[in-house]
Amino acid sequence: MIMSDKYKLVSHAAKGFGVYQRVHAADAGWTHLHFEARLMKKGETWQGDTGENEYGVILLSGNYSVTSDKGSWETAGGRKNVFDGIAHTLYLPRHTSFALTAQSELLDIAAGWCKATADFPARFKKPQEAAIEIRGGDNATRQINSLIEPGFGSSKLVAVEVYTPSGNWSSFPAHKHDERKTDEKGNLAEAALEEFYFYKIEKEQGYAIQQVYASDGSLNELMQVRNNDIVMVPRGYHPVAAGHGYDCYYLNFLAGSDQSLACTPDPDHAWIFNSWKGKDARVPMVTAAMNNL
Repeated sequence: MIMSDKYKLVSHAAKGFGVYQRVHAADAGWTHLHFEARLMKKGETWQGDTGENEYGVILLSGNYSVTSDKGSWETAGGRKNVFDGIAHTLYLPRHTSFALTAQSELLDIAAGWCKATADFPARFKKPQEAAIEIRGGDNATRQINSLIEPGFGSSKLVAVEVYTPSGNWSSFPAHKHDERKTDEKGNLAEAALEEFYFYKIEKEQGYAIQQVYASDGSLNELMQVRNNDIVMVPRGYHPVAAGHGYDCYYLNFLAGSDQSLACTPDPDHAWIFNSWKGKDARVPMVTAAMNNL
């Protein structure tokens, strides 16, 4: 792991099977959110217990079966990689024992978890159930797949996957979610959320650029991110640009004050929302119909 400063961390993954990427809340100096990604061989089993936490398990590639004291499920029609379909999502509430077994030659999965304050049913969400949103416009067009969305039925955890075509901007105009605010009617206007960006780049040599900044200048970090890198966003605005020639995927896990994505756009760039002339024809980049592994 390379710690640039106390606000962000870019973690370069270890190679091989097992847990190849891990960041726990203590590593980040924050409160809620943990993350792991693991690569498994066919027949290998990951056994665990959620304890006081709720878990979201996102299928990156391959197929698996899982048994638990809350139910059993099996993926059918996984994906060869993140650019070849939409994720299966498994949500496990607190106090759940589970055993997840790889059913494909290689299985790549990511898990995010945080301490839960309420109980919800376990849920297995298939790719065709994930809502697709085309956000932005022109060369800021991107695709968002809702995995554990607000209202999903979780205590604090949120997860989405985002596809950004080569050369496009994403998470733009930039937004922040680092303080809890309500409007004059008492409705939630911004949640205080910790967030992971976990990257997959379509070509091995490809990269994207992510900035994390605060409007008062107290934070302004710019980083190159490659396949399997993590960027941690505890505060500030955080836009992304996909390198020209390299389609970009990132998986976002969020947790904090609310099970919400309420955020505040950077007011300096909010005018851009009304400037777009159209959508990038390359989006949507993936659909559930592509899942055929």
